[in-house]
Amino acid sequence: MPPLTAAQKANLSSLAALPDEEIDTRDIPELSDEQWQSAVRGQFCKPTKALVTARLDRDVLEWLKSQGSGYQSRMNAILRRVMLEAQKRGAQ
Repeated sequence: MPPLTAAQKANLSSLAALPDEEIDTRDIPELSDEQWQSAVRGQFCKPTKALVTARLDRDVLEWLKSQGSGYQSRMNAILRRVMLEAQKRGAQ
C-alpha cells in the first residue's frame, strides 16, 4: 500500500484522540451471543514478520520453490497451519 499522506495522518490522529463516548456507533449492529460463539480471535490481524535463518532439507526447499514464486510465504502458511492445529489439540 502507498504511504499515508500528511492529511490522512492528521485525520487518523484526530480520530484516535476522540473519547469513546463521542464516537457514534448507532449504525453498527450489536452482535448476538450466537455470533460471539463462533468469533475467532486475530482472524484479521497481520502478524509482524521476523527475519530468520533456517536449515532445510534440499529436497524440501526444491519442492517449495517448484510450486512457483512465493515459497517463503508458502512455508510460513504451512507452519502456521501446523501451529494452529497443535493449538486446537492443546499442544503448545
